[in-house]
Amino acid sequence: MTVETRLFGEITVDDEKIIRFQGGIVGFPDLTEFALMHDSENTDGKGLSFLVSLQEPAFSMPVMNPLLVRANYNPVVEDDYMLPLGEMKEEDMLVLVTVTVPHEIERMSVNLMAPIIINAATRKAVQVILNDEDFPVKYPIYEILAKAKAEAEAAKAGKAE
Repeated sequence: MTVETRLFGEITVDDEKIIRFQGGIVGFPDLTEFALMHDSENTDGKGLSFLVSLQEPAFSMPVMNPLLVRANYNPVVEDDYMLPLGEMKEEDMLVLVTVTVPHEIERMSVNLMAPIIINAATRKAVQVILNDEDFPVKYPIYEILAKAKAEAEAAKAGKAE
Protein backbone atom coordinates (compact mmCIF):
# COMPACT_ATOMS: atom_id res chain seq x y z
CA MET A 1 0.00 0.00 0.00
CA THR A 2 1.35 3.43 -0.94
CA VAL A 3 0.02 6.63 0.65
CA GLU A 4 1.01 10.29 0.67
CA THR A 5 1.47 11.41 4.28
CA ARG A 6 1.75 14.91 5.69
CA LEU A 7 4.85 14.19 7.78
CA PHE A 8 6.74 11.54 5.82
CA GLY A 9 5.74 12.21 2.21
CA GLU A 10 4.97 9.16 0.11
CA ILE A 11 5.40 5.91 2.01
CA THR A 12 4.93 2.31 0.99
CA VAL A 13 3.79 -0.09 3.69
CA ASP A 14 3.85 -3.84 3.18
CA ASP A 15 0.57 -5.49 4.17
CA GLU A 16 2.32 -7.50 6.89
CA LYS A 17 3.55 -4.25 8.50
CA ILE A 18 0.08 -2.68 8.84
CA ILE A 19 -1.07 -2.31 12.44
CA ARG A 20 -4.81 -2.97 12.72
CA PHE A 21 -7.09 -1.64 15.45
CA GLN A 22 -10.31 -3.69 15.39
CA GLY A 23 -12.37 -0.90 16.97
CA GLY A 24 -10.32 2.08 15.82
CA ILE A 25 -8.68 4.44 18.28
CA VAL A 26 -10.21 6.72 20.90
CA GLY A 27 -12.05 9.52 19.14
CA PHE A 28 -11.49 8.01 15.68
CA PRO A 29 -13.36 4.67 15.53
CA ASP A 30 -13.22 4.54 11.72
CA LEU A 31 -9.43 4.74 11.57
CA THR A 32 -8.32 1.13 11.91
CA GLU A 33 -5.13 0.76 9.85
CA PHE A 34 -1.85 2.44 10.76
CA ALA A 35 1.85 2.36 10.02
CA LEU A 36 4.38 2.95 12.78
CA MET A 37 6.94 5.45 11.52
CA HIS A 38 10.04 6.56 13.38
CA ASP A 39 11.43 10.07 13.60
CA SER A 40 14.82 10.35 11.88
CA GLU A 41 16.43 10.90 15.29
CA ASN A 42 14.74 7.80 16.74
CA THR A 43 16.93 5.10 15.27
CA ASP A 44 16.93 3.00 18.45
CA GLY A 45 13.21 3.16 19.30
CA LYS A 46 13.90 5.32 22.34
CA GLY A 47 12.28 8.50 21.12
CA LEU A 48 9.32 9.81 19.24
CA SER A 49 7.51 7.66 16.70
CA PHE A 50 4.29 8.26 14.79
CA LEU A 51 1.23 6.16 14.15
CA VAL A 52 0.19 7.28 10.67
CA SER A 53 -3.33 6.47 9.50
CA LEU A 54 -3.37 4.65 6.18
CA GLN A 55 -7.03 5.54 5.66
CA GLU A 56 -6.54 9.26 6.40
CA PRO A 57 -2.80 9.88 5.71
CA ALA A 58 -2.97 13.50 6.93
CA PHE A 59 -3.69 12.11 10.41
CA SER A 60 -0.82 10.93 12.57
CA MET A 61 -0.24 10.64 16.29
CA PRO A 62 3.11 11.08 18.00
CA VAL A 63 3.72 8.12 20.31
CA MET A 64 6.49 6.84 22.53
CA ASN A 65 7.41 4.05 24.92
CA PRO A 66 6.02 5.09 28.33
CA LEU A 67 8.97 3.48 30.14
CA LEU A 68 11.18 6.26 28.81
CA VAL A 69 9.39 8.79 31.00
CA ARG A 70 7.97 6.62 33.79
CA ALA A 71 10.10 3.60 34.59
CA ASN A 72 7.42 1.98 36.78
CA TYR A 73 4.63 2.19 34.17
CA ASN A 74 2.89 -1.17 34.39
CA PRO A 75 -0.89 -0.72 34.30
CA VAL A 76 -3.27 -3.60 34.89
CA VAL A 77 -5.37 -4.16 31.77
CA GLU A 78 -8.44 -6.39 31.93
CA ASP A 79 -8.20 -9.56 29.85
CA ASP A 80 -11.33 -8.63 27.87
CA TYR A 81 -9.49 -5.65 26.37
CA MET A 82 -6.66 -7.90 25.24
CA LEU A 83 -8.85 -10.47 23.43
CA PRO A 84 -8.71 -8.68 20.01
CA LEU A 85 -4.91 -9.04 20.06
CA GLY A 86 -4.98 -12.83 20.00
CA GLU A 87 -2.49 -14.97 21.84
CA MET A 88 0.55 -12.89 22.72
CA LYS A 89 3.94 -13.64 24.18
CA GLU A 90 5.40 -11.02 26.49
CA GLU A 91 8.24 -10.29 24.06
CA ASP A 92 5.67 -9.51 21.34
CA MET A 93 3.90 -6.84 23.41
CA LEU A 94 4.59 -3.25 22.42
CA VAL A 95 3.07 -0.54 24.61
CA LEU A 96 2.94 3.06 23.41
CA VAL A 97 1.37 6.24 24.73
CA THR A 98 0.32 9.29 22.77
CA VAL A 99 2.37 12.46 23.07
CA THR A 100 0.94 15.98 23.12
CA VAL A 101 3.31 18.70 21.94
CA PRO A 102 1.68 22.12 22.46
CA HIS A 103 3.08 25.46 21.26
CA GLU A 104 4.67 25.85 24.69
CA ILE A 105 6.93 22.82 24.39
CA GLU A 106 7.64 22.92 28.12
CA ARG A 107 4.04 21.69 28.56
CA MET A 108 4.66 18.51 26.54
CA SER A 109 2.90 15.49 28.03
CA VAL A 110 1.95 11.87 27.44
CA ASN A 111 -1.39 10.20 28.02
CA LEU A 112 -0.73 7.40 30.49
CA MET A 113 -4.45 6.71 30.91
CA ALA A 114 -5.01 5.45 27.34
CA PRO A 115 -2.10 3.21 26.30
CA ILE A 116 -1.91 1.58 22.90
CA ILE A 117 -1.04 -2.11 23.08
CA ILE A 118 0.26 -3.84 19.97
CA ASN A 119 0.85 -7.55 19.41
CA ALA A 120 3.99 -7.29 17.26
CA ALA A 121 3.57 -10.86 16.01
CA THR A 122 0.06 -10.34 14.61
CA ARG A 123 0.13 -6.52 14.15
CA LYS A 124 -3.20 -6.30 15.97
CA ALA A 125 -3.65 -3.38 18.35
CA VAL A 126 -6.03 -1.85 20.87
CA GLN A 127 -6.19 1.40 22.73
CA VAL A 128 -7.54 0.98 26.23
CA ILE A 129 -8.81 3.47 28.79
CA LEU A 130 -7.53 2.68 32.26
CA ASN A 131 -9.61 3.26 35.33
CA ASP A 132 -6.67 4.17 37.54
CA GLU A 133 -5.93 7.69 38.77
CA ASP A 134 -2.21 6.80 39.04
CA PHE A 135 -2.08 7.20 35.26
CA PRO A 136 -3.03 10.77 34.24
CA VAL A 137 -4.15 11.93 30.81
CA LYS A 138 -1.51 14.69 30.87
CA TYR A 139 1.71 13.44 32.43
CA PRO A 140 4.37 16.17 31.99
CA ILE A 141 7.52 14.91 30.28
CA TYR A 142 9.54 17.92 29.11
CA GLU A 143 11.84 18.05 32.16
CA ILE A 144 12.24 14.26 32.17
CA LEU A 145 13.31 14.24 28.51
CA ALA A 146 15.59 17.28 28.96
CA LYS A 147 17.33 15.60 31.91
CA ALA A 148 17.75 12.32 30.00
CA LYS A 149 19.18 14.18 26.99
CA ALA A 150 21.64 16.09 29.19
CA GLU A 151 22.76 12.86 30.87
CA ALA A 152 23.22 11.14 27.49
CA GLU A 153 25.27 14.06 26.17
CA ALA A 154 27.40 14.11 29.33
CA ALA A 155 28.03 10.37 29.02
CA LYS A 156 28.93 10.77 25.35
CA ALA A 157 31.33 13.62 26.19
CA GLY A 158 32.90 11.50 28.94
CA LYS A 159 33.58 8.67 26.47
CA ALA A 160 35.12 11.07 23.97
CA GLU A 161 37.75 12.24 26.45
